[in-house]
Amino acid sequence: MGLLDRLFGKTPFGPLVEHTRKVHECVRLVKPLAEALINEDYEKIHGLQDEVSRLEYEADKIKHAIREELPRRVFMPVEKEDFYEFLACQDKIADDVEDFAVVLLIRHTKVHKDLSGELLEFVGQVIRVSETLLNAGEHLLELVETAFGGVEAEAVLERVRQLGEEEWKADRMQRKLSVHMYEIEDQLDPMTIVFYEKMLHELSSIANAAENAGDQLRQMIIKD
Repeated sequence: MGLLDRLFGKTPFGPLVEHTRKVHECVRLVKPLAEALINEDYEKIHGLQDEVSRLEYEADKIKHAIREELPRRVFMPVEKEDFYEFLACQDKIADDVEDFAVVLLIRHTKVHKDLSGELLEFVGQVIRVSETLLNAGEHLLELVETAFGGVEAEAVLERVRQLGEEEWKADRMQRKLSVHMYEIEDQLDPMTIVFYEKMLHELSSIANAAENAGDQLRQMIIKD
């Protein structure tokens, strides 16, 4: 039993790790959503959107439970503001996944064959960004045991640095895909272009929110 457990019965970092995992479950559905879009399987998109909504709701329940418990605690090994901000950044990841699913649901947009491969590569990179955050976040309990210092903290900081690099790669893929989209704009109707832009925006937002969560994790570790 760790120090926080002995003092306060249970630590909020366990539920925070569960929230991290639940959010990543949402992100993992981005790939089958994109594949269903490319295959024009709109019925499958509807089912996947329902699943995303369910997972986002479960993540929200964990978030609310953490927020209700945390104010009762007198001592935290990190600033409460940083803890709350990390939770909020993760919450936005799940919200952005749901927004992406809704964009795919509200219009039967067809993906041009010349763009489908690049779209799946971009989706894969967005998921890698989330996976990197998950890999860092799952070490939160170990960080609590070491008071957010030592070798474990350095290892997590390295994962956060990797997270920034993976998000940078995602940005480059988005720009490349956007350029390609406008290179073939004469083959696309204006509304399709609008929906492509919406899809790319939501995918990029997922990666950006994950990077922001990583920045907050770094803030919890680095003390002035």
